[in-house]
Amino acid sequence: MISCQPYQIGHSIWLAISTVHSFQGTREVALVSPIEKLQGRNDPQTGGTLISRTEFQERLGLMAWYAYCIAERNAFPDLARHRRPMPLVGVTGLFGNQTFLFPAADLAVIVSEHHTEDAARMATPEGQAAARQHAGVISGCFARSTVLPFRFGTTFEDDDSLRRSVRSNQRHFMANVERLRGKAEMHIKLLVDDICPETQGQTYKPQAAGQEYLSHLRESASRQRERQSRARALSIQMHRMFLPIAEEITCKRMDSGKMLLDIAHLVDKKTVERYQNKYSTATQQMKDCNMQLSGPWPPYHFVQREQRSHA
Repeated sequence: MISCQPYQIGHSIWLAISTVHSFQGTREVALVSPIEKLQGRNDPQTGGTLISRTEFQERLGLMAWYAYCIAERNAFPDLARHRRPMPLVGVTGLFGNQTFLFPAADLAVIVSEHHTEDAARMATPEGQAAARQHAGVISGCFARSTVLPFRFGTTFEDDDSLRRSVRSNQRHFMANVERLRGKAEMHIKLLVDDICPETQGQTYKPQAAGQEYLSHLRESASRQRERQSRARALSIQMHRMFLPIAEEITCKRMDSGKMLLDIAHLVDKKTVERYQNKYSTATQQMKDCNMQLSGPWPPYHFVQREQRSHA
């Protein structure tokens, strides 16, 4: 069902945001590691290796993680030989932090280290740039794998909380991956004149009870129905032109007096070029509309949100 209502672009994310947990200070400690060989400066007194407190916490699974998306583990062959997070070479995360592939059964979670100061920076003007960095990491992974994006700002306090989240939703995530494999999202903004503009310069208040106020309510309801009918007709026309696998449509009345239809279409990646050709044809056939196309994008609007909650 199409409804004309305030429009928000919301990425399809389902996991709850965890409280960020990190340790302060970078005091170096001596660590003798019989389990694994640590890379760093040797300590001549203990025979161990000097590492920072942050690295020590990471190795104990106490590092907080910022999450970008879930991907298919087999899309990253090097991860087959690793049971612990491994660096994702060539991909930089928020605020220049190194990104990692976090293995979780048949899935891989793309994450980066997350520090207390990072959370504070996201609430500043830097947050807008960080949101673009977040989307950039997801788009980079989307070029290699099916992805299930996380909402901007999603964090996990440590390794265990991340593993629990993936484990408790494993079947749901795998079902989404299977359904969205080889798919992409195309995005069309369609701007059209409002067929029933509001009467200018007239205001009505509930206190002014009577025929005039009731008449205004009926007229407003009638205009809303006409807008919905127009939006539905346009969406049907667009559907017949593009024949998407699935679609998500929202409608908004702009301050300029025009109507904005925001249309997300799910398509096969291999048909993107054909879709773009259809768009060129559509712009010629619908000259009374202002159209804008973007994509292919990760399927933000088509990740099913059902999940089992967990602490």
